[in-house]
Amino acid sequence: MSTDLLAHIHDAQAIQLLSELVGIPGKSGEELATAQRIVKELKAAGVPDSAITWDDAHKKSPYGGQCGNLIVKLPGTIRGPRRLLMAHIDTVPLCVGCDPLVEGEYLVSRNKATALGGDDRGGATVVLHTALMLLKHKLPHPPLTLFWPVQEEVGLVGARNVSVSKLGNPKRCFNWDGGDASLVTIGATGADDLRIHIQGLAAHAGVHPEKGISAIAIASRAIHDLVEDGWHGLVQKGRQSGTSNLGIIQGGDATNVVLDKLYLRGEARSHNPEFRAKIVRKFERAFAKAAKATRNVDGVRGSVEFEAQMKYEAFRLPDDSPVISTAHAALQQVGLTPANKISNGGLDANWMTAHGFPTVTLGCGQQAIHTTEERLHLPSFLKACRIGLLLATANAD
Repeated sequence: MSTDLLAHIHDAQAIQLLSELVGIPGKSGEELATAQRIVKELKAAGVPDSAITWDDAHKKSPYGGQCGNLIVKLPGTIRGPRRLLMAHIDTVPLCVGCDPLVEGEYLVSRNKATALGGDDRGGATVVLHTALMLLKHKLPHPPLTLFWPVQEEVGLVGARNVSVSKLGNPKRCFNWDGGDASLVTIGATGADDLRIHIQGLAAHAGVHPEKGISAIAIASRAIHDLVEDGWHGLVQKGRQSGTSNLGIIQGGDATNVVLDKLYLRGEARSHNPEFRAKIVRKFERAFAKAAKATRNVDGVRGSVEFEAQMKYEAFRLPDDSPVISTAHAALQQVGLTPANKISNGGLDANWMTAHGFPTVTLGCGQQAIHTTEERLHLPSFLKACRIGLLLATANAD
C-alpha cells in the first residue's frame, strides 16, 4: 500500500513550495506573512475556516510578536488516535533577505550575505505539503493536528506557551527540525537563561580612576575564574557534562568614565538537571566573589544581581515509546536505516513532551544552519515529505 501512497508525492511541486516559503522573511516575532501563506494554501485545498485556529502565545512572549501559533485540526476519515505533525515557522534574523536558488541537489541562498532559512521552513513545508497531498488525493487518514509554532529560535517560546487544549490531545507527535532524514531525535538537553547585572561606581577615568569601581573588572575576575576552573564553555566534571556561555555583554558609552553598570546574559545547558543547576550556582558564586574582591581606594565594593530562569527542561523518551517505533517504521519504508539521537540543542519537542505529548524530531535536510553557508539537501527533504505522508496516513504502524 505504501508504494501506491508515495506515488502521490510530486517532487517538483514540493520543491517549488519549499522555495516559496523559504523566500518569505519571517524572523522570530515576525511570522505572520509565513503563517498567512500556509493558511492560504490550506484554504485553497478545501480546509474550512472552522478548522484553523490561532492561539495567543505571542502575548505571553517577552518579545511580543505579530501572531501566535497556527493550529489546524483535520477530522479523520478513518478511525484511530489523533496524530500531530509540526515544525516551527520562524527563522534567525540572518535569513532575512534570502533569495532561494536550486543548485544541483541543494537549495541555497543566492544572496551570499544571508542564511537560507531551511531551519525550519524545510520542516514547515513538509507539514504543509503532507496536508495538501492528503486533501488533493483524498487519502484516508486518522484525526490530524497540524501545528506551526512561532518563536522557536528565541527559546521555544511558541511551543512553551501553546494553548494545549487547541491541539486535540494527540497521541503520537512528529516534529521536523533537523538534517539527516535517517535520524530520530528522542531526547534533548535542558537550558537555563542567565542574566547578570553588575553595579560598580562611576569615576573620572583620567582624574580619579581609583575612586571608581569597574563593573568590567568585576566581570573579568568572574569570567577568568570560571574559565580557569572549567565551568565556562564545555563543562566536564567526572561523569557529568554540560555547556555554558556568556553571549551578551552590554555597558558603557565613554572611555573616560570608570564603567559602573554592566549587563551580561548567558546560558547553562545539561541533560542532567542537577548538574545544570550546579553550573548555574558556580556562575552565581563566581560573580559574587568577584564583586566582593573588587574595591575602590575607599574600600567600597560593587554588587551583583544574578537571575537564572529555566528555558526548557531536558527530556528523553523511553526506547519502547510507540511514537519512536512508528517513526522507525516510516523511515524503513522509504529505504532509510533509522538511528536514535540525543540532541545538545533545545527543540520544540522539549516543551511538547513536557505538556504531555511525547514527540520525536525528524530531519528534513538542513545543513550549516544559522550561517551564510546554510543549505538544504533536497533528496533528504523529499524523503521527509514521504515520511510525513506515511505518518499522517497511519501507514507506518
